[in-house]
Formats: sequence, structure tokens, C-alpha cells
Amino acid sequence: MRRVADAIEYTPAAIYAHFKDKLHMMIALCDSDFGLLRDAMGDLDSITDPVQRLRASGHAYVDFALLHPHHYRFMFMTPWPEEASIEPPPEIKKEIKKGNPDQDVYAFLTLLVRDCIAQGRFKPEYTDVDLVTQTFWAAAHGAVSLYITHGNDPWCNFTNPTKVARMLINSQLDGMLLQPDNAGTAYGEFI
Repeated sequence: MRRVADAIEYTPAAIYAHFKDKLHMMIALCDSDFGLLRDAMGDLDSITDPVQRLRASGHAYVDFALLHPHHYRFMFMTPWPEEASIEPPPEIKKEIKKGNPDQDVYAFLTLLVRDCIAQGRFKPEYTDVDLVTQTFWAAAHGAVSLYITHGNDPWCNFTNPTKVARMLINSQLDGMLLQPDNAGTAYGEFI
């Protein structure tokens, strides 16, 4: 907490006035950042086709990660404190309710995958909601994490990270579809 206070030019007492300890501060920051991510996906509710909404959610996730790389690192590339690995302490008031797709991005993504499966849009081997959700998430996460951590590596001639991430998301989704919809295959979709 002292190092945090030094970095933001506050006194430790000022931070302790708002947060009991590091865990409380991390949970508050995560709630704030995950709220921003969910807000970035707010316009997707108007897309009625579940496949296109899933595709757009992947694109929104990538856009958020590349626009806010420091937030993204904290949210998805920082190990969660061991003391909070099960549930946060009861005295911590969480703003985001787990399982509420209006607040919880993972619940939102799971809902989109569940809709695609329920409408018979995926091949029969893609019916495990959690497996498909986590695979879809892993594709987007892998692409943006690579660029955030190694995008300035001189050994690789990295191209446009948005284009690469969207191509990966579109290829993955198109490969799972029972009937191709060709919405993600146009070159313009990758940019």
C-alpha cells in the first residue's frame, strides 16, 4: 500500500481512509474496470442475431483491451490474490454481481454462447456452454495479450493487433458454425 501511495503521490493514510487493505483496493479497482468493459459492450444488446452479437462482443473485447492496455493487464494478466480465490470477504461490497449478464462480462459471454447453441447455430460438437465460452474468450485474450506484452518485440514483424485479433475471432467462430454466415470473412471485418 505504501508503494501504491508513493506511485500516485498520496499518503498511505489517505489510501487507508478508503481501503482497508490491498485486497479491498484490488476488488474496488477490478469492479471499476470490469464495469468499463461491460459498458464497452452495452451497444451489443441491440444486435438480435446471437452469432453476430457474439462476434461483436469479441471485437469489443479486443478494442477495449487495446485501448486500455494497463486496465487489461490488471484485469486479466495479474494473478488474483490467494486470499480472495474463493469469495471476497463479506465486508467488501462488490458493485458487480456475479452471474448478472448486465454487469458480469463472463455471464454476458456465456449467455451469448448459450443463445447460439439453443438456436442450433453451432456444429453438434459445440454444445458445452462453458467449454465454448472459455475457448472463445481464450482466442480474444491470447491475441491481445500477445500484443500487449510483446507488441514492441523487434524479433517479430508484428502487424495491426486489431486486425489479427479480429481475424482469429472470426476464424474461430466461423469454424464452429453449422451454416457459414460469411459475416466475419470479409476483409473489412478484420480492420
